[in-house]
Amino acid sequence: MSQTTAFDRPSISHSQDTPELAATYEEKSGYQFEHGKVLIAALGLKRGDAVLDIGSGTGRLAGHVAEIVGPRGKVVGIDPLPLRVEIANAKNIANFEAHVGRAEDLSQFADESFDAVYLNSVFHWVEDKPRALAEIKRALKPAGRLGLNSADPKKRHESAVLSREALEDLGVDSAHGVAAPILAVDPDELRALLAAAGFGEIEAVEHVFVDLHEDVDGLIAWSNSSSFGNNAIVRLSDEDRARWRAAFAEKLEAKRTPDGYRLERYLTFATATKPA
Repeated sequence: MSQTTAFDRPSISHSQDTPELAATYEEKSGYQFEHGKVLIAALGLKRGDAVLDIGSGTGRLAGHVAEIVGPRGKVVGIDPLPLRVEIANAKNIANFEAHVGRAEDLSQFADESFDAVYLNSVFHWVEDKPRALAEIKRALKPAGRLGLNSADPKKRHESAVLSREALEDLGVDSAHGVAAPILAVDPDELRALLAAAGFGEIEAVEHVFVDLHEDVDGLIAWSNSSSFGNNAIVRLSDEDRARWRAAFAEKLEAKRTPDGYRLERYLTFATATKPA
């Protein structure tokens, strides 16, 4: 066995994505897509709306939104991961285009450009949340709607808890779990951030999602691609990674059902409105 040591919390990197991770995310991000549709339904989008998707990834949810707003509407996506932007644009959706960009800098868009902005499975990756919310408010039209969801640091996804326990069995300090270094906020923090940014009609509701994963390696591939390389596991040696996988698989057995591993995820969904 190779020696494992504690490691410090890293900053979020957008340079660790690979073609393999991007392609895997396109294949396996159905979980994000399904809860994204819940978020979109809460926004009440209309035909002809102009919508900004921040953290649009490979464009799966943006394609759904493009159908809702129709040919008179438009959807613009931004994402800091060029490989995923490339996949999104390759879909050639008529009223959708994606660009490389980050939530904290929306300078490519004029003031009051969008009827709605959403961030699906993205806000917990945004490092400067107040700046991002200020930019979103600027880019929204008066009475424009914001929708987002975030992981809750006080209620970690079951898969992340089991992964952390498996890492601790190896003697590795991984207080941040499988998707380190996630920057989650709890519902009260989220409401406070939105209020401080000047939004009104703020609603924040916790949702529980039940995922079924067919096998251990598929679950790991989903997690790795969802964190675009920002993952405690990738920093282990090959030997320790294999030991972690065995420990993780053993812990997952308690979640096995005839339909696959049953795992719960916990997300806070928030909507807010820019004053008219």
